[in-house]
Amino acid sequence: MTTALASGVAKLEKTNAGLSTASTADTTPLFAPNPGPQARAYESHADITGYGGAAGGGKSMLAIGLAVTRHRRSIIFRREAEQVRDLWDKLGRTCGIHGRSNENLLVWRGLPGGRWVRLAGVKNEGDWRKYQGHAHDLYAFDEATEFSEAQVRTLIAWNRTEVPGQRCRVVLAFNPPTTTEGEWIIDFFAPWLDETHANPAEPGELRWYAVVDGQDVEREDGSPFEYKGETITPLSRTFFPARLDDNPYLAETGYRATLQNVPEPLRSQLLYGDFTIGLADDEWQVVPTGWVREAQDRWTPDGGRGKPVTALGIDLAQGGADQTVIVRRHGHWFSLPETIPGREVPEANVNAEHVKRALAWGGVANIDADGIGAATFYLVQATHSALVRAYHGGAATDVTDASGVLSFQNVRAAAYWRLREALDPSSIDPVALPPGRELRAELCAARYIPEGNTIKLEKKEHIKQRLGRSPDLADAVVMALWDDPRALRASLYGLRSGPIRR
Repeated sequence: MTTALASGVAKLEKTNAGLSTASTADTTPLFAPNPGPQARAYESHADITGYGGAAGGGKSMLAIGLAVTRHRRSIIFRREAEQVRDLWDKLGRTCGIHGRSNENLLVWRGLPGGRWVRLAGVKNEGDWRKYQGHAHDLYAFDEATEFSEAQVRTLIAWNRTEVPGQRCRVVLAFNPPTTTEGEWIIDFFAPWLDETHANPAEPGELRWYAVVDGQDVEREDGSPFEYKGETITPLSRTFFPARLDDNPYLAETGYRATLQNVPEPLRSQLLYGDFTIGLADDEWQVVPTGWVREAQDRWTPDGGRGKPVTALGIDLAQGGADQTVIVRRHGHWFSLPETIPGREVPEANVNAEHVKRALAWGGVANIDADGIGAATFYLVQATHSALVRAYHGGAATDVTDASGVLSFQNVRAAAYWRLREALDPSSIDPVALPPGRELRAELCAARYIPEGNTIKLEKKEHIKQRLGRSPDLADAVVMALWDDPRALRASLYGLRSGPIRR
């Protein structure tokens, strides 16, 4: 760094929360947290700390401050590489003349205490593999809601150190999610962010979680426990809400006036850190988020009692990270999804037994018969030919929408649009869907492309990239509803033959 640039560091620091304005001597800490939430998060003993809420609360600087003062090997992620540049500028103003920077590699080495910091972007879902096996004692995610849950959970697998006495920590800094894909963060920090949580937590309170059979399970404390012959040690989590007023440097710049002029719901999300306000739908979203919320609000656990099973939707996995999902539909009411991890269904015979068991409840099974699902379909068809139908999402179809105007590129597009019509609040008897953010995020993830009067659905790979997982739950629901179009119209909309009212 040049002498001229170094002399300007003190002036630049005041525009960033927590930047030190002290001397550049090695004995002077490079960072001092702002009093309040930032300082409490800085000192927290949690294994995983969530921090943020409103814009301007000093989220980025918390991660940078910990990296340059408390940790030896740190990596801070943003989703897009271009977004990393802002972090690099802040890191440069924090480090000043200390250490050695390599802007091409986005690494700052030789900081006091032998510390070094790396910045990185992970745009694509599989980009985590670039950092596989690279141990860091601090993993920080700036704007964590822009990452998929799978990316975060995978990357922090290498949160470790070989230095005695050096603690390891994960920091997730974020504003309220603006899309359904980012809603996973509310489940992850549910005791602090989910207003419906049965046992809410105070800011900074520690809660312990272990992953059991692929699911988060809250534990009383961090004591190791035995499960299926494995010793599992829970990790602690906490969350600290931050507001613009907690950042005296930025609060004095007039930034509040800027946020006050942002349209809702973004205004309340950024200005107040409001996690309860509705999300903005994409312009080409097939299923509106509000319709799914209403459908989930209509659902009751006993809604299918006394009603025969109309159909089953079965999305198949065979090994791997995906899961086999079975959903039963009783008229307008959908059951809670039954999920079977891919590792528990390593071959078609095992899947076939699960399908046959599900058929004992009644109804006809729509089975994903494309790719790996084909073998399972034919195995079940051999003994239950009258009770199974092959669902070929890529097949052509002459089905139209309820108005008779729109056509569809293939069965998959028609089936998703059929769900859209069934969820329309103006329909005679709209469907009831089981609760769950994961299901809602998957149902709302699909985008469509209009080509004249033909509806085309985006590729499934694009949905998986945004979600960070395959939309198995959504596909099973869609298949449970996909039926003979004439029978479907009769069951969902009575005898009405006209279009759905909008």
